Formats: sequence, C-alpha cells, structure tokens
Amino acid sequence: MAQIPATPKPARLRRLVSAASLGPSRLLARDTGLQSSERAALTLRPHRATAPAETVVFLIPLVGRHHVGDWAGTCARLAATLASLRRQSDARWQAVICGQDRPKDLADDPRVTFLPFTTPVEGNDKWRKLAQLCDHLPALGTAAGYAMTFDADDLAHPGLVSEIISREARGGYLAQTGYVYDKSADALALAAPRSLTQPLRKPFWKLCGSCAALRFDLANGPAEIDLLREMSQHEHRMFPYLARLAGRPLTTLEAPRVLYLLNHGENFGARRGRISFKTRFVQRFRVADDRAIRQEFHL
Repeated sequence: MAQIPATPKPARLRRLVSAASLGPSRLLARDTGLQSSERAALTLRPHRATAPAETVVFLIPLVGRHHVGDWAGTCARLAATLASLRRQSDARWQAVICGQDRPKDLADDPRVTFLPFTTPVEGNDKWRKLAQLCDHLPALGTAAGYAMTFDADDLAHPGLVSEIISREARGGYLAQTGYVYDKSADALALAAPRSLTQPLRKPFWKLCGSCAALRFDLANGPAEIDLLREMSQHEHRMFPYLARLAGRPLTTLEAPRVLYLLNHGENFGARRGRISFKTRFVQRFRVADDRAIRQEFHL
C-alpha cells in the first residue's frame, strides 16, 4: 500500500482561493477532481474546534516484526520514543501504538495503549496503520485535544506537550524547526526555514512526518476523524495545505520540539531511496556544538 499522491501545487492554490471566495459547499459541488482528503477538509471547514483541549494524543505506527531485521533494535527505539514522552513537563498526553507485534517490554503506563493491527496489506502498511489509529481516537475517551502522528523512532523535546496545550492554537501546530540526527555519523543538524544566509536549508516539516499536531473536537462529529484519517494518507508536505483548506491553519511551534532519527539501520525511507539527501542535509547544516541538544533529548 502506497501513500496517496500529493495534489499539485497550482491546484492547491486554486482550491484555497476558491474555498475562501465560493465557500466549501460550492467548491465541493463544482470541483470533481478533489481528493478524499480535500473533500474531508472542506466538509470540516464550517466547523470550529471550540472545546478546551484535554490532551495531546500521539499516534504511533509500529513496523511489523516480519518487516525488520533487528526487532530488538526496533523495540529499543520505540522505548526511547516513549521515554521522551514520559519526560514531558506536562503530563497531559496519551500514546497509541498500532502494530502486529506488541513489544515485550512495552511501558506499563496507563497513558500508553497498544492497538493490534491484523489487516493483511501488500507492501508498506504504515498508512493503513495510521488510518486505524485515527479511527480509534474516539475510543480513548478524549473529547477534544490535539492529535499528532509520530514515528516510533523520533524523540519529543520535554516542552512539546506543554507548549501545545498552553498556547491553545485553534487549528494546531507545525514544526518549522527541529533536529535531524544521523545516527551512523553521530551528527546533528538544525532544520529550519531557509534564509538569505542559508538558502538551501529546509524546514523540519518537509523532512519529517512527526511535524504537526492537529486540533480536534469530537463534538463536531465524524468529520473531525475523517480529516485526520485522510490527511494521514499523504506525505507530510500536504499537512499545512489541508489544514488551511479546512479553515484551521497551523501555528508554528516556538522552538525545536522534535528530533528525527535517521540511518539507524531500519529506516523505511532508505528502502525507498529517500534518505541519502537527508544524510547530506545533516552534513551541510550540522550543529557545531550540540552538547545541550543531546542532553535535552537524552542522546
């Protein structure tokens, strides 16, 4: 199963303008080329998430044991991800892990749920797991909050949940900045928007899928889950566009709050030939003195 292709940029711009000028109902009726995610965004557009956010829910797809060569290493990286959540300065978070195989040493924490995945899928099943995670959200008993898809090998800064909950952004958050850690080279780089002095640098959300926390309010009905599910089926570069199309633009996180781990031996992106340029990115934008960053993220 593959990701759903992104909408071409010219069509995205045209649909954003049409949604603002015509309204979502007329655009839904007129544009027969809309993707499912765009239809979900336009359907949700008239509704606002107004209930106070109770928690941040991390939706974590876990690769199946049969897809990796080092299951112990996979479990160890998941344990590190969960440890980064347990170090949050604000304890208002939950994590749901979806996979075929439950790790033996999964943390005994009431905030952590394992969701069995039993659907047969040819090839990469990450996207189907993300869909199941989104559909499971109402079962958690949380009426309103933020949902964040999060890879099972990335790390959260201790202040991530606190910033998300305390600032109460109406649409959600986007990580413009973040760290990329090349484990094989033991090197750290800062991802951030390009500037006059760094024209080739890239923002974090263009490099890593653990980059957006989306506001949800289940009082609005199934449309909330529909958008989360359909959005998760695309590459993360579509997240800001779909959030804007839904009338819920994303607010930039104030500081680097996520660390993306690559070249640890089991990155699926490497199997698709999508890691080499990120390795070069780390070398180009390497942080000279990264001792404080390593301490913050317990590297």
